[in-house]
Amino acid sequence: MFEQRYSINVLNQVVVLLFFSSVAYSHQPVEPKWGFYAHKRINRLAVFTLPPEMMGFYKKHIDYLTENAVNPDRRRYAVVGEAPRHFIDLDAYPDTSGHTLPRSWKTATEHYGADTLALHGIVPWHIQLAKFQLTEAFKARDAKRILKISADLGHYIADANVPLHTTRNYNGQLSGQQGIHGFWESRLPELFSVDYDFFTGPASYLSAPQKTAWRAVFDAHAALDTVLRFEKELTDQLGETRKYGFEERNGLTVKVVSEEFSRKYHERLRGQVERQMRASIKMVGDFWYTCWVDAGQPDLNKLAELNETDDDQKAEADEKQSWLKRLFKVRSED
Repeated sequence: MFEQRYSINVLNQVVVLLFFSSVAYSHQPVEPKWGFYAHKRINRLAVFTLPPEMMGFYKKHIDYLTENAVNPDRRRYAVVGEAPRHFIDLDAYPDTSGHTLPRSWKTATEHYGADTLALHGIVPWHIQLAKFQLTEAFKARDAKRILKISADLGHYIADANVPLHTTRNYNGQLSGQQGIHGFWESRLPELFSVDYDFFTGPASYLSAPQKTAWRAVFDAHAALDTVLRFEKELTDQLGETRKYGFEERNGLTVKVVSEEFSRKYHERLRGQVERQMRASIKMVGDFWYTCWVDAGQPDLNKLAELNETDDDQKAEADEKQSWLKRLFKVRSED
């Protein structure tokens, strides 16, 4: 069972390797997706929710936070234990009440075991861990670690707000809707997010971050029914020939969900993708701000002048390159 859930075939591994290689060695544009375009957009916009005491530091390093928002996706096939941090299969559990699905990691592992939890995803628990790590980084006034964890935390929070990250049927493979994952979180933002309203207001202090993380996945899961049902209804209505089309991308002709189908589906969702992106932006800002407050509100102005040395940049590039050499079998979202 574990091997089935997390396996990707040899062809997928080659595709992943080629993709990472293209990222490392070229500046060719890639298709926007929740793992790239939207993740970067969410982290970037979250910076502008922060108070002035944090804004100087975060805005100075906004490009780092933007570009590195996708690191967890880049390493998910290469780093053991990374893949489960991106999702949770709520429908894998008979009851998701606090009693049977404990909100604390310690109690959850005692009840289910770490292997079972990893099999079905750990994103709300990992958000709690990353929150603790970021708070400690603020306490230590460790600018590099603050930025690294902030970028990663933003990614996991955004993933927690994706409905298809909360189910075993994560790509429609159990309902004859293969490919819906990329369609919802890639194609729709690519086509329509230019018109989204991303104003969220200022970041707020979270008195119960653990509850916030769990509320996010439950709210996302509540939207799952419409994600699947509307796509199925529209496919039956328009048929396969009107559902797909072809576009030129980087000199290649590729099959994509047609603009007509995408627009009709997007209209039926009534702003769902926009709401989930906006919720992600607000939640990322809230978590960053809460970590800073819990660390005693250290003076970030003294850290704002951090500049990467050539050695720092080389070490970071070497780390990313090493991900190409360590492909593990994990659950693919394709």
